[in-house]
Amino acid sequence: MEPGGLSKTQPATPEIQHIVDQVKAEFERRENRTFDIFQAIVYRDQLVAGTNYFIKVQISDFDTGYAHLRVFEALPQKKQGPSLVSYQTGKTRDDPLDYF
Repeated sequence: MEPGGLSKTQPATPEIQHIVDQVKAEFERRENRTFDIFQAIVYRDQLVAGTNYFIKVQISDFDTGYAHLRVFEALPQKKQGPSLVSYQTGKTRDDPLDYF
């Protein structure tokens, strides 16, 4: 993958789930509710001055119970955790995970 380009969609790994777990509280704060389900399904990444992760997360058992998260993780020397940049709700399992 060239810098700035978006990777192909890949199955979520334990590392991606760990990133999702770290931004769950911020997502819940912005949505003003809590979620019992918060499971990473697939992801794409983009190398910038750090990494943008685009992650499909299951948040409920409904057909539209998925969200797309955009999470930024700075370069390691910055010593910052991942941050939730933006998100989209009302997604389905089959919705494509594109740049937003």
